[in-house]
Amino acid sequence: MSTPHTMKATILNNPGPDSELATLAATPVPAVPDGFVLVKNAFAGINYVDIYVRTGQYPIPKSKDVIIGQEAAGTIAAVSPLASSQYNLKDGDRVVWLFQGGYAEYTAVPARQVIKIPDGVKNEDAVAAFLVGLTALSLVNDAFPVQKGDKVLVHAAAGGLGLLLIQVLKQKGATVIGTAGGAEKCQLAKRFGADFVVDYRSEVNWVEEVTKFTAGEGVDVVYDGVGKDTWAGSLDVTKLFGRVVFIGNASGPIPPINTDLLSEKNITVMRPKLRTYLEVGDRYVRYAQEILALIETGKLTVLKHHKMYSLEEVAQAHEDLKGRRTTGRLLVKI
Repeated sequence: MSTPHTMKATILNNPGPDSELATLAATPVPAVPDGFVLVKNAFAGINYVDIYVRTGQYPIPKSKDVIIGQEAAGTIAAVSPLASSQYNLKDGDRVVWLFQGGYAEYTAVPARQVIKIPDGVKNEDAVAAFLVGLTALSLVNDAFPVQKGDKVLVHAAAGGLGLLLIQVLKQKGATVIGTAGGAEKCQLAKRFGADFVVDYRSEVNWVEEVTKFTAGEGVDVVYDGVGKDTWAGSLDVTKLFGRVVFIGNASGPIPPINTDLLSEKNITVMRPKLRTYLEVGDRYVRYAQEILALIETGKLTVLKHHKMYSLEEVAQAHEDLKGRRTTGRLLVKI
């Protein structure tokens, strides 16, 4: 497959506000080192981690004029010798990947980070479920091994990760409680399988409602991606010997936690990093193939946000995601 010398890409000039993002029409197409493939991207995912990288909350090695975006799906346009011989990759393969540089027409990706997409899965569904699917599986298998009958609280239950978490948790036999903002989002979370959902924007106290639903016992684990607005309540609704897993800071970072708050119920808190899990053993390939198989067999439904963004609209997508104006997964069509 012949490739051009330049491409369209959205560049982060410097870490900061979304005004630091600029879409350029003639960015050099990246070289393909040995062990890499060049992917012609069709769709890229937009995630909260992209906002953390853009603002500098998550530092990256190159801080100026860098292409961000953690994942994309498309077609292999060029293969290095090692990628071909060791990973059996070839031009024309449809693949999804997790690395960096997704906000671009082409990305050079290590072959070990590339996963072939099954024939029965569309590119947009593969990338829509990829990073959040890997996250969901690592949360329910590694951060807190969920068992049948466990009571689980998922904050931001109508978001891209939340909707996948609900489905994965229900397949494990858990009772799923969610919080979401607004009646429409609450109904969406219920439609995807949540047993009970609280509208945190209403006048009801979500901590009291969750406590009442669990008959005063509390939940076995909380997956909290909201942060500043929910962390204290998350501790309140966690049962004796339970766990709070902080997975994001949508409302802002949580303050330093006084460990005395944990001692009354012997609560465990943690802040896992997905890539650390995926770097150990065969988790990356195993979880990736599991997610794609669940989509192909119809056991996992991926909800995509109604608007498909362009590269020129990445900044707007960041604002929409941060402002909690979206449901499901946000994608860039490239």
